[in-house]
Amino acid sequence: MEVRDSRRVPGLNVIWDRPGAVLDVTLESAATEAFIAAWKRAAGEAQTALSWEIALATRPIQGGLSLALGSPMDGLFTATEVNEWACAHAAAELEGSTPRELAAALPEFKREFERERGRRKGLVELLDAAAAHGVSSFSDDERTSIGMGRGSQSYSNSKLPSPDMVSWASVHDIPVALVTGTNGKSTSVRLLAAIVAEAGLVAGMSTTDWVRVGDEILEQGDFSGSSGARMVLRDARVDIGLLECARGGLSRRGLGVRRASVALITNLAEDHLGEWGVHDLAALGDVKFVVARAVEQAGVLVLNADDSELLRRGMALSTRNVAYFTRDPGQRQVLAHLQSGGAAAFLEDGGLWYARGASRERILTVDEAQFLMNGAAGHNVSNALGAICVAFALGLGAGAIRAGLRGFSSDPKANPGRLNRFELGGLIALCDFAHNPHGMRALFEMSAALSARRTLVILGQAGDRDDHSIRELARLSAEARPDRIVIKEMPEHLRGREPGVVVGMIAGELELCGFPAANVEFADNELDAVRRSLAWARDGDLLLLLLHAQREEVLSWLDRLKRAKWIPGAPLPD
Repeated sequence: MEVRDSRRVPGLNVIWDRPGAVLDVTLESAATEAFIAAWKRAAGEAQTALSWEIALATRPIQGGLSLALGSPMDGLFTATEVNEWACAHAAAELEGSTPRELAAALPEFKREFERERGRRKGLVELLDAAAAHGVSSFSDDERTSIGMGRGSQSYSNSKLPSPDMVSWASVHDIPVALVTGTNGKSTSVRLLAAIVAEAGLVAGMSTTDWVRVGDEILEQGDFSGSSGARMVLRDARVDIGLLECARGGLSRRGLGVRRASVALITNLAEDHLGEWGVHDLAALGDVKFVVARAVEQAGVLVLNADDSELLRRGMALSTRNVAYFTRDPGQRQVLAHLQSGGAAAFLEDGGLWYARGASRERILTVDEAQFLMNGAAGHNVSNALGAICVAFALGLGAGAIRAGLRGFSSDPKANPGRLNRFELGGLIALCDFAHNPHGMRALFEMSAALSARRTLVILGQAGDRDDHSIRELARLSAEARPDRIVIKEMPEHLRGREPGVVVGMIAGELELCGFPAANVEFADNELDAVRRSLAWARDGDLLLLLLHAQREEVLSWLDRLKRAKWIPGAPLPD
């Protein structure tokens, strides 16, 4: 037995809906049953001795198990220690060695629990009172909050009020939308923010790039986990919360909220497999569907009907209020869903429509919104359809939805790194974050529809992806038959691999696929790759600049070229 990871998980998570500690272990399958029994005995005895409810669960992961041990919210650190002890006790018992008995460990557990409770005195009572008043609550190492947005109140953990000191009449929740999936999460959140603004309301949004309230960016960085959600929902200016929920945050700490009005799952595709016990698409789907459990009874779960796995799971949710979106107006299951009175958004004859039962309304056409590129950007058409469903579920009107989509510009300010378009003379450069096979297919599908004179693509990948995923990007690129490929090294994202290894794998796979070596070029970093691409380009070309490591630097440099009216063939500035 080997411990892979030990962590606190306060939010809704893939194992269950309660707070506690999770331990991931490597274990031989033959020993699994006996190990679980021994772990449960030890952990249950410790929970009883600490006067905790006995709450234990396991979940199979590739090559081992996740062991979940429930605890009070003010005992999460102690729970990790208890879980580690119980795991070591079970391993020793199976190996025939002498385990550390509970009598020896219990005084330490009790001291840690008392210290932990002292740091957040009154926490459980305040959280219970919030639940009794029907409002949300959340807590971290520094602060505890009740209510959300305009109805929120936050307190230092060292000065938590007793429930009778809270003015509960002023505490309330706000509508919250959760957005997850493999691709399209950030764009979907930003589309929704534009719609909320057109409705005259203040959106608070957390994404992989920033936390933003209205037009103010509070923090920059990846805030697609629970910390970003808390930052948004503690801001008293926020009318509607729009929270991106990435796989990593869901796996590490669970969901940052326990209540939402609507949840959107954009798609499921292979990406980041092998991390946090997620080794296949089914396990990834389980993680992503954690957001569905936070949706209120009257809330809506929005699913992409063009994704077979999402459609299958949605059709199995017979008691759930589900809305679907699809680019296929003849999608059989969606038509049946509408006939039964359900809701859906779909693409038909160049128009984006929303329907509920027999009632239907065209929201806009693909040529009315720049980011749809007259329908060529099919993945953005899907993102818009999903946003339409979410917006209606939030009670936003068709007028605001239409105006928000029409006015949305996928530029570096509104949607950095997501299909940012630069027209330089007669060439088009599209900067995008596509980094997995699903995203690459969407990008190549779009580029084929644009009918450029020549096409170039920049390829590279972070070192923490498995070999298959890296080679798959190369295979897809070779199949798309661009006129040139620039393979970039990413020194910032080697992540355990030696320089040149990922670049060599991509080049080798391109050669195996028969892509001409004369049409391949190598770059030392991302900015170097972009410079080489522009030096090659001429009027009529399309450059697919895939940016992951130096995005801000590249976007700023391209903006300088645009303002300087640089044209293909002219010298490039430093």
